[in-house]
Amino acid sequence: MAMLKDEDREQVRKRLEGLVNPVQLVMFTQTLECEFCAGTHALVDEVAALSDKVEGVIYDFVLDKDKADDYGVDKIPAIAVMGQKDYGVRFYGMPAGYEFASLLEAVDTVSTGESGLSEATKEALAQIDEPVHFEVFVTPT
Repeated sequence: MAMLKDEDREQVRKRLEGLVNPVQLVMFTQTLECEFCAGTHALVDEVAALSDKVEGVIYDFVLDKDKADDYGVDKIPAIAVMGQKDYGVRFYGMPAGYEFASLLEAVDTVSTGESGLSEATKEALAQIDEPVHFEVFVTPT
C-alpha cells in the first residue's frame, strides 16, 4: 500500500537529493496490537526507496528488545533518525501530515550534522552541565 501520492513522492525524492551524508531510519514495530505500525513501516520503506542515502532498518520491538534498549525506545511505532552519530532524534507514532514534514527536516539536519543554531546559542547550550530531556508533543487537528 503506497503511503505517498505520486506528486508527493517526487517532491520527497527531490528534497532528499540534497542529503550530505547517509541517514538510517531505524524503526521499531510489532505485528500485533499496534494500530499505526504497519503504516509507519510502509512510510519508512517508501522514503528509504526514494534516496540511496536513506536506509530503512526495521526491528521488532519485542523480539529485538536489546536494540530497543540501545536506542532508548520504549513505545511504538518509533523511528530513530540516525546519521554519522546518534543525535537523539526520535519520532513516536506515525509521522503523518505536518509531522511528515518534520521527519524530512530531521533527515536533512541529521544528514548534515549541523543544527542550524547560531554560535551564541551553541555557546549558551555548552554551559549546560547536566543532561536535559526534551519532548515535543503534537496532535492531529
